[in-house]
Amino acid sequence: MKTMTCKQLGGACDQKFHADTFEQIAEMSKKHGMEMFQKADKSHLEAMGKMQELMKSPNAMQQWFEQKRKEFDALPTS
Repeated sequence: MKTMTCKQLGGACDQKFHADTFEQIAEMSKKHGMEMFQKADKSHLEAMGKMQELMKSPNAMQQWFEQKRKEFDALPTS
């Protein structure tokens, strides 16, 4: 099992996510982001705005996603 924070995944807080695969951790981060969006959390909304800019370029989004996957893969397993 590996751990990444919301900030490590492009978010705005130190919420920790624990998962065995990058896909699982990405889904947890997405769910957390949706919760913060519903709460209108300012710092998370700003982080989401940056992600939306990345999404305008499929290539940039793919590069970001691959970089985060590499970071996940490099983490120690607990």
